[in-house]
Amino acid sequence: MKLSIAIADTHALPSAFVVFRGFDECIPKAASLGFDGVELALKEADEINTSKLARLLSDNGLLVSCISTGQVYADSGLMFTHEDPVKREEVKQIFRELIDLAKDFGKMINIGRVRGNIGDRNKDKVEDLFVEVARELCSYAAKREVTLILEPVNRYEIDFINSVEEGVSLMKKIDMPNMRLMPDIFHMNIEDRAIGAELAKHIDYIRYIHMADSNRLAPGRGHLDFNEVFYHLLKSGYDGWVSAEILPRPDPDEAAKQTAEFLLPLIRKYNADIKTHAGRKGNGAVAQHAGLTNK
Repeated sequence: MKLSIAIADTHALPSAFVVFRGFDECIPKAASLGFDGVELALKEADEINTSKLARLLSDNGLLVSCISTGQVYADSGLMFTHEDPVKREEVKQIFRELIDLAKDFGKMINIGRVRGNIGDRNKDKVEDLFVEVARELCSYAAKREVTLILEPVNRYEIDFINSVEEGVSLMKKIDMPNMRLMPDIFHMNIEDRAIGAELAKHIDYIRYIHMADSNRLAPGRGHLDFNEVFYHLLKSGYDGWVSAEILPRPDPDEAAKQTAEFLLPLIRKYNADIKTHAGRKGNGAVAQHAGLTNK
């Protein structure tokens, strides 16, 4: 398991949901705090100078965990399920360019609110539009070994795919091996029956996890039970990225510091136990040994 933190460019919209802004300044900050990687929050691929980014990552020993696309929707209102085929083609072209970028940086592209709302439209029609666009982009991405990861988002922000279970149902309909889920435990706290147990139940469809506490602050600043979450991830053998998508409060530097100080010890314990017991049968025993309990 590796830990990442979201970074946008300095000119990103005020609504961009990131901890840090400015790649030049904040990639070294992330490295100094112990993060393994950075999640690039972009609205288009040409925000990135690839040679400069590669140098920054190499100099600081970091990886790109994924590219997130909330700004594509927030900046332009584009969405996979737009009624206008011209608009759908526009969002597909933006995603093709982001997929080309992800080929060398992260290999994963997030789909959040850019999927679109249902509103007063027919749900089945909206779902069919999404499936059509997703399959086309998955086919393009497969040739570049890139995975698209859909993020279930709570009902107060969007009305299409709120829970992990709903996301899994849609994954089955899309039926593409490089289309998977990106649960966010903040949203899961609102929409899902449980957090840890639902993650474990659907682990085959999960490629990436967003971490935030119940109040969207750094983990440890709300009421979520992270021991319970890690217990179930350990039982299921999850070995992917977790990334901090939190409010930058009280300020970006402190929020990032709080996240690293809370999550890194849990992740180190998790990784040590996975490595030590890689060949052992009975994941429940592994979780117990790690000191993680299912309360």
